[in-house]
Amino acid sequence: MGTHAVVFTTKTGYVLPSQKFMIPVEWRRYQLSQLINKALSLTDPIPFDFLIHGEILRTSLAEWTAEKGIGEEETLEVEYFESVLPPQRLSSLPHDDWVSSVSCSIPEHFLTASYDGHVRLFDHSQNCIRDVPAHLAPITSVALVSGPDANDHSCVIASASHDLTARLTKISLADDTTRPSQPLATLHLHTSLLTSIAADSTGSTLLTASWDGNIGVWDSVIPIEDDVVPESGDRKKRRKIDDNDRPKNKVPATVLKSHTARVSKAIFALSSRQHAYSCGFDSTVRHWDVEVGVCTNTITVPERPMLDLSLTNDENTLLAASTDRTVSIFDLRGSDSCSTVGTLMHPAMPSCLVCPRTSTAPQVMVGSYDGVARLWDLRSVRSAVASFRVWEGMKILDVDWAGDTLCVGGEGGVDIWRISQGERISATAQT
Repeated sequence: MGTHAVVFTTKTGYVLPSQKFMIPVEWRRYQLSQLINKALSLTDPIPFDFLIHGEILRTSLAEWTAEKGIGEEETLEVEYFESVLPPQRLSSLPHDDWVSSVSCSIPEHFLTASYDGHVRLFDHSQNCIRDVPAHLAPITSVALVSGPDANDHSCVIASASHDLTARLTKISLADDTTRPSQPLATLHLHTSLLTSIAADSTGSTLLTASWDGNIGVWDSVIPIEDDVVPESGDRKKRRKIDDNDRPKNKVPATVLKSHTARVSKAIFALSSRQHAYSCGFDSTVRHWDVEVGVCTNTITVPERPMLDLSLTNDENTLLAASTDRTVSIFDLRGSDSCSTVGTLMHPAMPSCLVCPRTSTAPQVMVGSYDGVARLWDLRSVRSAVASFRVWEGMKILDVDWAGDTLCVGGEGGVDIWRISQGERISATAQT
């Protein structure tokens, strides 16, 4: 076998002097990673992955250049970056019923919602510090709206349920509180079970999605009086309520109507509450102008009912999990976003997915009905970067990811995993 000229680049802190290397073409990622470690004289090895022409190297150089039709006279520019280390299971949070939704948004806490109708808050020592009976039917989704508040150490959370309502609840994080939780408002609109609830980055606006095909847009202001659903053609009416402890009834500010079947998920754009995305069983992803209340673009993928949505941190890529065991990748930068630019294939139905909130890496974690979580890098969609079995014979129903912490909810309760990247490992670890 011959050699190929390579110039290495990196955006990490492990920079090689600019020079050309003649690399044996039979080399793969492992040998290239060894070369970088030796050239940098690293005492503790660091595993690296390699990016060529925007694609992660998964074969030998010879196989890659043959597939791309690149001749041996062309010098390859190869970018290297720290690999994702094997995920580590840290702990579990036992639940008596299935956990449908999890959140890592409250610092040093885990928020969970269960089929028993309860919302629970755990600290990082695995102690359940709050247990709130928020609904009388299974909860499908939970989200942080605002907080923690610096004055009273409280948060406002939102939950959505099979009982056809969503609810806003104030939860105290203080140890010495006399009021651990307080129901604030109940959101009334939908005529079928709710599938998701989401808040914008400011906590001022909410989205609810439902099997009735509608998406509710709500402000998070708690009314002094109950909102009464107006008669057709009448202005909004209000009714005085004497009981200040009872949650106030709210009606939506706007209803978004365009889906022709169940809506599975609705989320805000990360940088603007004016824009939102939704997906549903009509095999579409829709882009909304929330302020105007209209659907501005519809992406149709025939015969692919969709279950969940997630945006990458740069908001250039939208991902949708489907019942046909695929995750569709949509590039939002182009004017023609009517088809997928890639597909992640799974052996079981991908029920949920999340992109890391605190990383610019183009990655997504997918949870599936086979109890396996798979980490994908969107620069190489042939296979997952890492996969790990959370439970045997039990479905994953939700995942959330903050920093290096992954929270997994499902039929087995809640598991907490560590997803590490860019850290030194021992010399005995495999690169």
